[in-house]
Amino acid sequence: RLEAFLGNKPLKEISAKDMDLFVSTVIPKARYAAVLYYKTLKAAFNKAVAWNYMKENPMAHIKPPRIPKSYPLFISEAEFILIINNAETQLHKDIFTTAFYTGMRLNEILNMTWDWIDFEQDIITIKNSQNFKTKNKRERVIPIHRRIKDILLQRISEGNKIYVYYRISGIRLNGEFISKKFKKAVRTAGLNDNYHFHSLRHSFASILAQRGVSLYTIKELLGHKDIKTTQIYSHLTSNSLSQAVNML
Repeated sequence: RLEAFLGNKPLKEISAKDMDLFVSTVIPKARYAAVLYYKTLKAAFNKAVAWNYMKENPMAHIKPPRIPKSYPLFISEAEFILIINNAETQLHKDIFTTAFYTGMRLNEILNMTWDWIDFEQDIITIKNSQNFKTKNKRERVIPIHRRIKDILLQRISEGNKIYVYYRISGIRLNGEFISKKFKKAVRTAGLNDNYHFHSLRHSFASILAQRGVSLYTIKELLGHKDIKTTQIYSHLTSNSLSQAVNML
């Protein structure tokens, strides 16, 4: 897209003005794409500077495009039951339920191995390993919900394989495949087509916030590095705040 805009221009000749004009032409047509282009090109030019292909990043002094902020979609418990009822297999139901009751990312669930599970303390410890790293490289602990414990006990009774969730022993499930199966269940249930697998994680956090759980606690459960990320759920705590004031 940039090449079509600038032509075959040498890296060293690309100016801040060029990039400002490029981003400005994308914004009216696709604001979200403009944000993605901005981030990607800025990172690419940083690498070009590091490799001495250019002296300065032409994106360095350009402000990122602003996009309207919207609250994340979350799935109600009633809607979640509909999704589960329309899931194709028990494996899919188990994976969807794990996401809904733990807030784990899809990649975390698919990489979960049995050494993450502690049935005595009823906790899941999301661990870093040679083959898997968490998003922020930090390990975290999630208490095991009773529904998840039932799933885990059933799965371990079928044989203690490497991965908790699998179709073929020792082979990790494909995330895109599971996401598509989730979307199919959503559509079959006749629910909001904007729901996607990550909405299960938002649902976990949103329901906790609605029930008065501290944002700092939710932050730790989700593994957010910064509380600012968790504050997207702050609007859901208004009821609990009102209740707190009325206790005076």
